Parts: sequence; structure tokens; C-alpha cells
Amino acid sequence: MMKDLLAIAKKAALKAGEEILAIYDTDDFDVDLKSDSSPLTKADKKGHDVIISFLEGTNIPILSEEGYEIPFADRKKWDQYWCIDPLDGTKEFIKRNGEFTVNIALVEKGIPIMGVVFVPVLNKLFFGVKGEGSWLEVNEKTETLKPKTTPTELNLLKQQDGLRIVASRSHLSQETEDFINELSNPSTVSMGSSLKFLVLAENGADIYPRFAPTMEWDTAAAHGVLLGLGYEVFEHPSLTPLIYNKENLLNPYFIVF
Repeated sequence: MMKDLLAIAKKAALKAGEEILAIYDTDDFDVDLKSDSSPLTKADKKGHDVIISFLEGTNIPILSEEGYEIPFADRKKWDQYWCIDPLDGTKEFIKRNGEFTVNIALVEKGIPIMGVVFVPVLNKLFFGVKGEGSWLEVNEKTETLKPKTTPTELNLLKQQDGLRIVASRSHLSQETEDFINELSNPSTVSMGSSLKFLVLAENGADIYPRFAPTMEWDTAAAHGVLLGLGYEVFEHPSLTPLIYNKENLLNPYFIVF
């Protein structure tokens, strides 16, 4: 069952990425503003429609950034559902820096047990299943991602010299800067969208502090990839695992290591 659902999610992400790239290459983004003043392009809408066309046949409920007005009274009854962001990193898409992704997660009892993240510009498909592993597929070649051994306690990790930090390109908060300034000789890479999680998945960074707003669909898919590696996304400062399908779909601050 999980193998079949993963195959469907991968196909959905690849096809959505193909359609998004076709729009990206035209410069005709048709940018609107949503109620929270965040941008919405026809690529977001097209990606949503493509993904829904693949997932609706699974008969599993779907929560999407572009269709999220589902009452909590209904959502709280879901044991399992798809959580999708058809185009994560719309601001980066508009800036044309390539740092955007297609995110599809399968969430069960508040945990993203499966995650698929496609990076259209790089043609990189990341996917993972909790307890089974995580993989990277490029040009039809698949490699197994391997976790890096680091201290499992944040205080011990923060004592290390030269930690590699990944931070948001468009949403770097003062709280995040303060956290980085507490470290010894850190190096920082800035990046957009869920690519920040994937830098950790590819062992390009040690820690990702996110002390700025995100929504559940921004993080669920990449969280699923990291869970396949045995990594965790922790609420900050409580350091309890980040959970999903809350009444308020806004994530608390979190940290990944």
C-alpha cells in the first residue's frame, strides 16, 4: 500500500514540476496577491490541479495550500491525509532564482510518514518513508541518502565549532540571527523554500533554525524525507516533535538537527 502511494506521489510531483517549469520558462507568471499579501501565480494553481488529479483517486483527504479552507471539525476526524504545497517558494519562483519545490506529504496521526519533494530546476526528486529510509533520484538514477551522526542533544550540538547553518533567504528573523550569533565560528548558507531541509538531507548543513512563520504544508513533505533518515523537526524552545493537522495550521518556531 505504502509503495503504491509513494509511486503516485512521485508521479504527481514530477508532472506538477513539469507544468510549473513550462510557466517558469515563459515569464508569464500572472501574479496575484492572496488575503495575507503573499503572492500567488498561475504556476501555483496549475501545480495544485495536477497534483489533485493524481491524488484524488487514492480516496485519502487532501489539504493543499491552494484549497485549505477545510473546517477543523472535519479535519480532526482524519487519521490520514495528503498535505501538499504545489509550489513552495513562490517568492523565489518570481525572483527566478530556481529555489522552489513541489511538496507532497502523507500525514498519519499528526506525523508525516512519507514525504516527496521535487526541485524542478535541478530535476532532483527527494523522497522518504518513516522507518524505511530516504532517497534522491536524479535523471532516473536513485541513491540512498545516509544520515550524519551528530549529537542528539541541542546543547551538545551548539558547543561544536564551525557548525553549518542553513537559513531562510527571504524570511531571516532577528531571533534566527541571535541564535546563529551564539555559536562558535558558524558558517551560513541562505536558501528558499523546503530546500533548506534538503541541505541537511544531503549532509550540506548541520542545523536549520526557523524562528519565523511557516505553514504546515511548507514543512510536511521535507519533514517526511528527514524522518526517513531518522532526523527530527522539533518545536522551539520546547524541543517536542513538530505535529500536523492542528486547529491552527500555522507552525510554531522549530529547529531541525
